[in-house]
Amino acid sequence: MSMLFAETLKKLRTAKGLSQRELADRMYVDRSTVARWENGSRLPDTMMIARLSQCLGTDVSTLLSAAAASDDAPNVIMVDDRKIFLSGALPILEEVMPGAVITGFTRPSEAIEFAKANRVALAFLDIEIGTTNGLDLCRTLLTLNPRTNVVFLTAYIEYSFDAWSTGASGFLLKPITIESVRAQLKHLRYPFSSSGAKAAQPAPASAPGHPWPSGGEDEK
Repeated sequence: MSMLFAETLKKLRTAKGLSQRELADRMYVDRSTVARWENGSRLPDTMMIARLSQCLGTDVSTLLSAAAASDDAPNVIMVDDRKIFLSGALPILEEVMPGAVITGFTRPSEAIEFAKANRVALAFLDIEIGTTNGLDLCRTLLTLNPRTNVVFLTAYIEYSFDAWSTGASGFLLKPITIESVRAQLKHLRYPFSSSGAKAAQPAPASAPGHPWPSGGEDEK
């Protein structure tokens, strides 16, 4: 893993007067993700590098030239229009899937652009994302990559009946917990390894995903 990128990123961040936490909040990732970028154990993909350049006010070529090829860590995304929800949920995904690249989006359009440039292994989608329907976003992501696992996030169990036709792997009730995420990983259509968080086996054909939402209860 290239240390040049790690050193460049840390230099730019400190020059901007930002802590790792503050940069992470602007990037909608967990602080540990920024720490991994800066210790050389993980490299962001090109889209994340572009976002970093915007947050740090530097030319994207500066970061691109310092970065080596991306590693093989699976991409996991979460899309929810509430920043406060992402701030609490992303650390949970980081803990459950420490070997995955976890990225949060508040805008479906950004998630789609990310999926065009990167193979997404797992997508957690809010069913109502502002004026966008999460079911439509799911269909778009599956068109880009039919092997993307999709898990819907919702506070309303009745949404599950409408969402099965999209090809989703399952549902989680908000607020999510470490236990509910781990349980849901066992029901993915396309299991993948994320260094300590490997989904067991695909669910039987008669039950393609978790039949009912799991997690806590909360108003959206």
